[in-house]
Amino acid sequence: MAALACGSHPGYGEPIMTTPPRYQAPALKKGLEILELLATAEQPLSMSDISGALGRSVGEIFRMLQVLEEHRYIARDDDGYRLTNRLFALGMGRPPVRDLTITALPVMNALARATGQSCHLAVASGAEMAVIAGVEAPGLSGFAVRVGYRRPLHRSASGRVLLAFQAPDVRAAMLADIRAAGGDPDTDTLPGLLDTLLAEGGGATPSPVLDGITDLSAPILEHDAARAALTIPYVAGPAALVSLPDARVLLQDAVRAISRQLQPTLD
Repeated sequence: MAALACGSHPGYGEPIMTTPPRYQAPALKKGLEILELLATAEQPLSMSDISGALGRSVGEIFRMLQVLEEHRYIARDDDGYRLTNRLFALGMGRPPVRDLTITALPVMNALARATGQSCHLAVASGAEMAVIAGVEAPGLSGFAVRVGYRRPLHRSASGRVLLAFQAPDVRAAMLADIRAAGGDPDTDTLPGLLDTLLAEGGGATPSPVLDGITDLSAPILEHDAARAALTIPYVAGPAALVSLPDARVLLQDAVRAISRQLQPTLD
């Protein structure tokens, strides 16, 4: 089972300070700086790497690293320090996210069995989309995107669906977040693409990561806005149990089923 590694995007997720802080907490600030640095690092960083990147002495960050490691927010190996999934797991434990994944997973499992394809669930996280649940394709081969994978909203099928199915003011605010984080949404072509996704109830686009894969993505709606996006990275071949058009129909059925369960009073 192939898995897509979670890449990093320097510039995304960095704090934007618009006003001077009212209170000072130097130790907390150093700890947050370390977490944010490791979140954007493509590989583990040594203590000296972290010291140099933050402009702080090794003595300043030594205790912070020890405490963060003790509480399992970071881990250390021979190559250096890296961020663990502990922060992600804490976010996943919040009731809204937990309810979404509990509701979606049985439907996602049925979708994977019916199509012979993997599928994953993504939500907006700042200027990025983040995968919060996934189901691998049945059988011995397939392609899957791992939980925790992140990508700029405007550069992924899931992210564009999350952008498309929002009220105009919400979409504009999300695009502003992307720009503030250093992104470059194409103002000439992106609005038209998002409007097409909205009109068609989702989309089918070639994967921006790997050749031979078509990303089928559709929104899970709550009060006419996308709470999440469900995506099938469709791989044609012997393992595919249905055609791409049929997979798209089954995907639409799946998102409608999940949406109904999340808001039963609207039926």
